[in-house]
Amino acid sequence: MTENSPDFTRVLTTLHHEEPDRVPLAEVAVDYSIMTQFLGRPVTDSDLASQVEFWSRAGYDFIPLTVGMMQPGDVTKDSQISKVIQRAIVKDTATADSEDWNVLKKSRIHNDEDFESFPWEEAAKLDFSKLYEVQPFLPEGMKIIVASGKIFTLTWMLMGFENFGINLMTNPHLVGKVIEKVAKIQLDGLSQVMQVPNVAAVWAVDDIAFGSGPIVSPRAYREFLFPWYEEFGRLCSENSLYFFFHTDGLVWDLIDDLIAVGVNALHPIDPTCMDIEEVKERVGDRICIIGNISNELLEDGTPGEVAELTKNRLRRIAPGGGYCLGSGNSVPDWAKIENYRAMIETCVKFGRYPIHVD
Repeated sequence: MTENSPDFTRVLTTLHHEEPDRVPLAEVAVDYSIMTQFLGRPVTDSDLASQVEFWSRAGYDFIPLTVGMMQPGDVTKDSQISKVIQRAIVKDTATADSEDWNVLKKSRIHNDEDFESFPWEEAAKLDFSKLYEVQPFLPEGMKIIVASGKIFTLTWMLMGFENFGINLMTNPHLVGKVIEKVAKIQLDGLSQVMQVPNVAAVWAVDDIAFGSGPIVSPRAYREFLFPWYEEFGRLCSENSLYFFFHTDGLVWDLIDDLIAVGVNALHPIDPTCMDIEEVKERVGDRICIIGNISNELLEDGTPGEVAELTKNRLRRIAPGGGYCLGSGNSVPDWAKIENYRAMIETCVKFGRYPIHVD
């Protein structure tokens, strides 16, 4: 392998806490506007060839593609699911638009009757087409990581956060039913993902913490959520897939649980509230860690400041493997392209093993 050619063995070596040729780059998402600026031509959601070119040229060993249940705000008024939602739920308007299915703005399940009437069969129709359409464009050595598995976040979005919290205290059976339904849909999706060529890992994106700690009690996660993620971990392990997990926030109270359910890599070690050096010291031999380059710095810093922070992470976290470098969340449209370039170029230049950073 060469430093700039995609080769997923670089990531595999890191996941096994060994040192590859250089520190891998890893992101769960990069905004299309950043891809456009990087390549110098428009990149769109449907342009898989250009997406692969971006991820390859930028120095990544995989392309992340999302397969998930009911992506909030991402379904148009012409889609089948929106039509079903309009018929089954929207009773107070004669017209439908893209927000009919935007669970960020309108919750759907407030009681047992809503649960029973919700169009679960339609919601379970996941779209795997991109995973197959991308295959001809993958260069040798490049793999796919499928972003899928949102369970907790989607549950409270469907219920509305306040209603979710109230029911967790007064009607936990309903919360458990919604989580179970969502989890089974996601697990069925995982079973289908496993049949796709060149898929190497699944990346569950499911925020379970605030900057001050877990969103709900660890006990509630252990009762309702983590058993489903344990099933995720088991299926991944049995099918030679790796299990990545994304959550923002302070997760010290949950790290041991995430390791126990089979998570192989934790992202992004939220730089607003967690010390990545402490994470490396305490659990770095049991789980691979990803990310931690401040998004605020990518927006407001200078290329020099980004480069220095990147060098620091390489110097302090990368030795011995077990670390993939990336942003502190994802790379949004408001990141400066020159700062993004500083991050990835510094990693490629100074992330060679053995690490010797000036």
